[in-house]
Amino acid sequence: AEENEFMYFSAGIHPHDAIQARDESIMAEIEEMLNHPKAVAVGEAGLDYHFDDSWSPEVQKEAFIKQIELANKYNKPLIIHTRDAMLDTLNILEEHPLKSGVVHCYSGSRESCKQLVKMGLYIGFTGVITFKNARRALESLKVVPLDRLLIETDCPYMAPVPMRGKRNDSSLIPYVAEKMAEIKNTDAQSVLDI
Repeated sequence: AEENEFMYFSAGIHPHDAIQARDESIMAEIEEMLNHPKAVAVGEAGLDYHFDDSWSPEVQKEAFIKQIELANKYNKPLIIHTRDAMLDTLNILEEHPLKSGVVHCYSGSRESCKQLVKMGLYIGFTGVITFKNARRALESLKVVPLDRLLIETDCPYMAPVPMRGKRNDSSLIPYVAEKMAEIKNTDAQSVLDI
């Protein structure tokens, strides 16, 4: 980020590395990074119960709460990762309100999505919304106001149709915007502008 004017960064601990939040020197290093003028967010942080070999839910919850506190302290949005852990994510966010943030790569239900939007969060969608079996994602997309939507790649994964199975990158965002526009009854350029 220091070497490239157009690059910025976030600093945080992913749930797969949640145990690191117990190390005060690592947390101090993250705080130091958050003071950098090009630090724009905290995270990616949250909960991931998908893999059996991940840290326990208790360790992940502890790390998530610490990073919510950091995001609020430094007045930066939190990039939230939640996978197979939506109920716990919602409960923590209700108990520890967040000033701003985005649930990235959204994969939850329509009802959970409504709750997250009510909390003032942005919702990020990937190329998944272009897949044939994307009914759940499309139902969620319908309840998110245009000004709370984000398009993301989650590079190198989840390339949109017609590039599915290939390496995803930001050059493929227009395909996602086209699908969003279709669902939101607008045009792709309006989605991209927002």
